[in-house]
Amino acid sequence: MNIYNRSSLAAFYKKHPDCKETLEKWYHDVLSKSWRKPGDITRDFNTARTLKNNRAIFKINENDYRLIVEVNYQKGWVFIKFVGTHAEYDKVDAEIVNQFKADK
Repeated sequence: MNIYNRSSLAAFYKKHPDCKETLEKWYHDVLSKSWRKPGDITRDFNTARTLKNNRAIFKINENDYRLIVEVNYQKGWVFIKFVGTHAEYDKVDAEIVNQFKADK
């Protein structure tokens, strides 16, 4: 998969260095994938959850942080839409959040 907005991950783990290793591992793991449907995501990441609008939520650092992406299955693209603490995640709508709109 091609991942857009990687800079948003780096900016986040500069502020939260305890999740750098996990986010970098997630990034490199996803690069090697070829998701064609939501079930492919949950097969590869058993704690991930898929939503409407081709969105998926990943738990980072045992649920300390959350990562929301939008997937274009036909083109093989993953767009990072949100990364934040669990408390920040609780304040957003995962199906429409677009925190990193400026990064597109």
